Amino acid sequence: MAKRRFFVPAVSRGTAELTGDEAERLVRVLRAEAGEIYEISDNEHVWLAEIETARKSIVAFRCMEQLPDEAPAASLILVPALFKFDRFEWLVEKATELGAAEIHPFVAARTDKGLGEASRKRRARWQRIGVEASQQSRRAHLPFIEETVTFSKALAVSADIRLMLDEDPAGAPIAEVVPKQRRNSDRIALLLGPEGGWAPEEKPLAIAAGWQPVSLGPGILRAETAGMAGLAAVRALWGGAQ
Repeated sequence: MAKRRFFVPAVSRGTAELTGDEAERLVRVLRAEAGEIYEISDNEHVWLAEIETARKSIVAFRCMEQLPDEAPAASLILVPALFKFDRFEWLVEKATELGAAEIHPFVAARTDKGLGEASRKRRARWQRIGVEASQQSRRAHLPFIEETVTFSKALAVSADIRLMLDEDPAGAPIAEVVPKQRRNSDRIALLLGPEGGWAPEEKPLAIAAGWQPVSLGPGILRAETAGMAGLAAVRALWGGAQ
């Protein structure tokens, strides 16, 4: 049976510590005790580690064995427009589970007023959600969640392949586009629009910046559904992008 995995701030001289809420969760919820063995990651490597001390405020680990590093995979990058925070948090969680290496939120023309400013206070919460989802899905690395940017800055996100999720069903199917572009590509980005879809001026700007519109098929999906469908499609077509 696979061991539970936790992220620690650092591993130093074969030891590591968890403090705060994560330590309390281990002790109070999971009833962790000295002598139990878990997997820990410092966001670079993964170790098999034994708990030496388990108290409410701190859990101390002794590293027993460094586990093999995962084979390098293409980085999957999600560039989503902001929408209502309860649903955006769900997007962050599921994108993490699906292997997104980076999440770059941005303000689109149809983003509700005030969300951009309010998102500054939400980033820390999104990062916590990313940690929890990474532990649940047994990732070796945490997703990088960027501060919210403008649409023009979102278009400049670095990637070998840039795909713009388009609600137009007449667009090129994502299942046809991805396999053709896969060779020698290490970074694949998905641009996701807001509630209400893209404004008329945004699609031409994205195309001019090198983003290729792709379709997920007939029917209009909610923003968070389209994001998950796009990520799942690229992950499957790429064979484990993350």
